[in-house]
Amino acid sequence: MRTAKILTLAAFLIAAALGTTAFINAKHTNVPIADNKGFALIELYTSEGCSSCPPADELVAKIQKENADKPVYILAYHVDYWNRLGWKDQFSSADFSKRQNEYANYLNINSVYTPQIVVNGRTEFVGSEEGTLRNAIRTNLQKSSSAQLDLSVSATNSSHADLKYTTQGADKSTVLQVAVLQKNAQTKVLRGENGGHTLSHVQIVRELQEVSLKGNNGIANITLPHGFDTQNWEIMGFLQNTSNGAIIAASRVSFTGEAGIGAMVKSSK
Repeated sequence: MRTAKILTLAAFLIAAALGTTAFINAKHTNVPIADNKGFALIELYTSEGCSSCPPADELVAKIQKENADKPVYILAYHVDYWNRLGWKDQFSSADFSKRQNEYANYLNINSVYTPQIVVNGRTEFVGSEEGTLRNAIRTNLQKSSSAQLDLSVSATNSSHADLKYTTQGADKSTVLQVAVLQKNAQTKVLRGENGGHTLSHVQIVRELQEVSLKGNNGIANITLPHGFDTQNWEIMGFLQNTSNGAIIAASRVSFTGEAGIGAMVKSSK
């Protein structure tokens, strides 16, 4: 009789322990896990007049394809200081050369060059260094995000759009940079170092506009470049600290609708 009681008690204790374990596991399963995943914003400084640039252009195109479902953002800025050497890059802008020089000050480097990549405003290296780029992406994807950016856009006409933004974690030193991107293009280069070659480009920055943040929510009027269409363009926004150049959040929106007028998809991260 005593043995039977002991066995019954043991069975009860085991069942209770299993029940407690099941309850704990269920509780953990139902608790939402905070999404602290990082991101990698890759800024390539390139030029059609630079013979060292096509490998970097090809590299970011490959990275773009491989990371289509990840928060990896690519912006290709075509600088203008190569234009005097035989070929004028149709995508180049003095504004992009100026931005690259600002990074030289942020990152304490003596001079700018092409191809150059800057990741999240804090790391720079030669744009064709595939291993370095992949390591930088991996490292930044594993970091926790300190801020958040959500975007939605409606095009008012073929030359302007209203960008609605919501931010978290931005301070008084933070601005919203808005890039209007042409997703891809090809150019047959006739002169200069790449003369006789047809070059392919992705994520070409055609306009870059700085927006001063007014609280955590706001609307900014964005200029759409000549030649804009809804199929081959997108808007990318990112929060940047003007004191040190650090980029703390990024997001994108793709266009839908006809001929530049219509609704757009909410931000994709």
